[in-house]
Amino acid sequence: LSGSLMSLYSEGELGSVAVRGCVQFSLRYDLAKKELQVHVLRCRELAEAKKQRSDPYIKTYLLPDKSNRSKRKTTVRKRSLDPIFNETLKYKLEKRDLQGRTLNLSVWHHDSLGRNLFLGEVEIALGTWDWANTRPEWFSLQPRMPISSDGLASRGNLNLALKFIPAGSEGEGCPGLPPTGELHIWVKDAQSLIPLQSGSVDAFVQCYVLPDDSKASRQKTRVVKRSLNPLFNHTMVYDGFQAKDLAEACAEFTLWHHEAFSKRQLGGIRLSLGTGEGGSPGVPPPRLAGHGRGGGDGGDVSAGSSYGLPVGWMDSTEEERGVWGRLLQQPGQWVEALLPLRTN
Repeated sequence: LSGSLMSLYSEGELGSVAVRGCVQFSLRYDLAKKELQVHVLRCRELAEAKKQRSDPYIKTYLLPDKSNRSKRKTTVRKRSLDPIFNETLKYKLEKRDLQGRTLNLSVWHHDSLGRNLFLGEVEIALGTWDWANTRPEWFSLQPRMPISSDGLASRGNLNLALKFIPAGSEGEGCPGLPPTGELHIWVKDAQSLIPLQSGSVDAFVQCYVLPDDSKASRQKTRVVKRSLNPLFNHTMVYDGFQAKDLAEACAEFTLWHHEAFSKRQLGGIRLSLGTGEGGSPGVPPPRLAGHGRGGGDGGDVSAGSSYGLPVGWMDSTEEERGVWGRLLQQPGQWVEALLPLRTN
C-alpha cells in the first residue's frame, strides 16, 4: 500500500485517469559521493491524459519527508505514451539514513495550465532494498492510495545503557536516613532518525521514571542540532529506590525535535516489566529524586498495573521488557540496549 499523502499531489486534480503501464528505473548508492541515485530510464504504455496523448514527467520524494526539499523532477516528454527519460535524480545522505525511508516515484501528465494529472506511482522500501542490484527493473504503476498518516512504526533507534546499584553496595548511607538504591542511565546516541518534514533533526531526549511524572523525575539531554545520528553521551541518576520498586516502575524515554518556540516528538521507548510484579497493592509509589550528569539539565501490548493500580504506560514491547528484566537480574552491571523509537 502506498504511504503517500495528498500533500504529495500538490499539482491539483483534473478528473481522473485509469492508471496503467509501467516504469523502468534503477537504484544505486554511491559510497564515495554519499549519494542515492535514482536512474529513470523510461515508461511504457502510459494512460492517455487527453486526446490520445500524454505529456509525462516523473517526480520523486524520499518519504516520510514530503517537503519541497525532498522533491525531484525529470523534464517533460511531450506527446508520448512510451517516453524515454534517461535522467538521474540524486539525494545526498548517509547510507544508514536510508533505513526507514521509502522512495515514492510517481508519473504525471504536465498540463500547460498547470493542472497536472496523476498517471501512477511506485513505492520502494529502501531499508530492505538489495543494494547489490543496480540493474534497471520494470515496475507496474499503481493507483494512488493516500492515507491519514505516514504509518511509520519507528523513526530511528536509541542507544543507551542502564545499571541498578542496590542500597548499601557502595558504602553506608548517612546516619538517620533510610538506605536507597540508584538507577544509572547512560543515553549514548540516536541512530538513523527519520525527520518529520525537513532534512534533519535538532534532537534531545527526555526521561521520566514513572509513576513519578513530577519535575523531579524529568531529565533531559542537551539539544544536538542538525543531525540524524546525534551523539548525546549524557548520564542520568535516579535515587530513592528499593530493589522491588523497579518491578513497579517504567523508564520512559522520548526523543524530540527542538524548535524555537515549541518541540515535536519523534518517538519513544518504555522500559518496564509490562505489568508490575512487586510492591503491595494500595501502597503509594515513591517519589524518586533525580539528577543529571554530563550533558544537560536536569509494541503495542496491553497496559498493566503499578502498585496495584491500572496504568496505561506499562505497555512495553517484548524487547523493551527484556532489557528491564536483565536490569533486575544483573544488579551492579551495565545493561546495553539499542531499541527502536516507536511512534505509538
